[in-house]
Amino acid sequence: MLTKNNQLNTEKKASGRLSGWKNFRLPHFLNTRLGLFTTVGVLLWFKNLLAYTTDFHLRLENFNEWIILVINPIATTFFLLAVALYVRKTRRAYITMMVIYFLMTLLLFSNLVYYREFTDFITVNTMLGAGKVASGLGESALRLFRAYDIFYWIDFIIVGGLLLTKKIKMEDRPVRARVAVSISLLSAAFFLFNLFLAETERPQLLGREFSRDYIVKFLGLNAFTVYDGVKTYQTNQVRAEASDSDMVAVEEYVNDHYAAPNDETFGIAKGKNVIYIHLESLQQFIIDYKLKDENGVEHEVTPFLNSLYHSNSTFSFENFFHQVGQGKTSDAETLFENSLFGLSQGSMFTQIGGKNTFEAAPAILDQTQGYTSAVFHGNAGNFWNRNETYKHLGYDYFFDANYYDVTDENSFQYGLHDKPFFEQSVQYLEHLQQPFYTKFLAVSNHYPYSQFTDDEAGFPLADTPDETINGYFATANYLDKSVEEFFNYLKASGLYENSVIVLYGDHYGISSSRTKDLAELLGKSKSLWNDFDNAQLQRVPYMIHIPGQEDGGINTTYGGQVDALPTLLHLLGVDTENYILLGQDLFSSAHDQIVAFRNGNYVSSKYTMLGSNIYETATGRLLVEPSEEVQQEAEAMKEAANTQLSMSDQINSGDLLRFYTKSGLKTVDPTSYNYKGQLEQIVKIEKEKGDESTSAFSKNDGKSTVDEYITNTYQGYGNQQ
Repeated sequence: MLTKNNQLNTEKKASGRLSGWKNFRLPHFLNTRLGLFTTVGVLLWFKNLLAYTTDFHLRLENFNEWIILVINPIATTFFLLAVALYVRKTRRAYITMMVIYFLMTLLLFSNLVYYREFTDFITVNTMLGAGKVASGLGESALRLFRAYDIFYWIDFIIVGGLLLTKKIKMEDRPVRARVAVSISLLSAAFFLFNLFLAETERPQLLGREFSRDYIVKFLGLNAFTVYDGVKTYQTNQVRAEASDSDMVAVEEYVNDHYAAPNDETFGIAKGKNVIYIHLESLQQFIIDYKLKDENGVEHEVTPFLNSLYHSNSTFSFENFFHQVGQGKTSDAETLFENSLFGLSQGSMFTQIGGKNTFEAAPAILDQTQGYTSAVFHGNAGNFWNRNETYKHLGYDYFFDANYYDVTDENSFQYGLHDKPFFEQSVQYLEHLQQPFYTKFLAVSNHYPYSQFTDDEAGFPLADTPDETINGYFATANYLDKSVEEFFNYLKASGLYENSVIVLYGDHYGISSSRTKDLAELLGKSKSLWNDFDNAQLQRVPYMIHIPGQEDGGINTTYGGQVDALPTLLHLLGVDTENYILLGQDLFSSAHDQIVAFRNGNYVSSKYTMLGSNIYETATGRLLVEPSEEVQQEAEAMKEAANTQLSMSDQINSGDLLRFYTKSGLKTVDPTSYNYKGQLEQIVKIEKEKGDESTSAFSKNDGKSTVDEYITNTYQGYGNQQ
């Protein structure tokens, strides 16, 4: 009897549950098209915020960036979903909405998984090469999923299930056309408002394209994908129209422009390691500069760099200019690695760095001299698209922020501070096979120069109306100390004597809009400061330090960053005659001493031409009524500068180096480089080579040289003095 009653009770409960499900009622607005549209839009907005705050490492610097991050998914989400509101037939309208809902969820989730592995967002080119991405993930793919990933799909499953079971009823009445149009226009207006806030917080966000992280942070993932698609289409169109015949004019120019090496300097650094030290935003005026404090006491800003500058082992250039455009630091890298200019708009690294063919320094030295190559940078690898561009340049290794212990205390918005950066880098440097070609991208001397302006900085502030200028000297001093500590390590580890160390400034630190407030610190009148003064202030340090050399000194030759690669290669004993390099060896007697700026202006040892104004470079005097002879000579120099820029633009925009074979170099295969687990990679090579290993670690009898690094920093990193 009890059994029968239990069975009846169970059946009643089951019937009750079934009846309850049948009687389950959702809010009425879900049964309208606008109601479901709003619900789905809010759910997508929430999922974007979940991704932003969990897996996407979008570093937020202030409250304004938080506000922009919260609102940026709204406009594009509702704009795209609004497409379904224009479909009048009921079933098609709901299917359209669910398909858009699914695709936006898929785009978000795919980027989420991709970011966990590559710390980057999926580009259109990545989508087109989806097979390569999948193979790149390999066995690690399953490990990229998290338990909470269900939250990215559960809403779609629930909404889809409710529609299929008709718990959400499809509204037969279509949305009025004017309502649909109003929603689209309102979404577009909201996007423009979002863009305005983004440009206010980060000027030239889309023009300079520093980082995909920045575009997603300020405009959202949907906007980034559309923007990347447009840029990819434009790039591919230009590239598709180019042909091998376009290389003819380029080859003729390079052959005519070639400057044969100087016999006295050719090969003097052959076989040595190359260590590039990137002196962020450092200008030439800071060399030998002494800042007076409030008591009139002079403080040498960069004492260590000054000692290098005047050393007989250093070839220093006092008239060396940066030649960057909107790509700033990335343009400097383009110039140094390729002897090509950046683009007239935006950054070459971000626009075509992950697509084009290059014959860059890492590949040249690898294929002709057996060099290992590596870049060290304590910032996100996708900043300026470095993680992709470096593969196309042929860099074997790239140690980005993922390889460093980066905290809020030892870093700022542009990455790890210089002292901990150099110190933490040596654990990787010591395992590289020699000879190596390396680049260390220091960042602490970066705008806004407020990183070391407290009492602990140990260096006085300047006294001008501009706080940016005031802090510049303190951050430059910190950079100087950081470089000195790194040099001390190189000497202690045994790497110093077998290396050529190149130090360079990448671009201006004080922009032209601020330089009038700098004038008096440079012994000039603020009221008389002019465009010529601004042009001359674009000098940046360029020092080639070769231990053991005694024939160095300060060179007065006028040159620019485009000249750095042929100069270095000739010092290493590599003739550049068959390479497409637009610069000239600074030691060559054939060097023409015309320095082209990215905007078409130029400076030379004789004239400086800014717009239509011609100045005598030696005196700074404006030639108000230049003679016809002077005018013709100055115009010829301007034409030479513009031709050099034009050749660079043709090579870059048309990807013309894919047609060039006379160098004898093999085309770099970017898919052969893997910037994951690199320490394991280099240690494995070290072990496989055994006694033939040439790394500093092996040369030190298998003992680490890390303890040789001594740093003295108030932030307490590393081994203290």
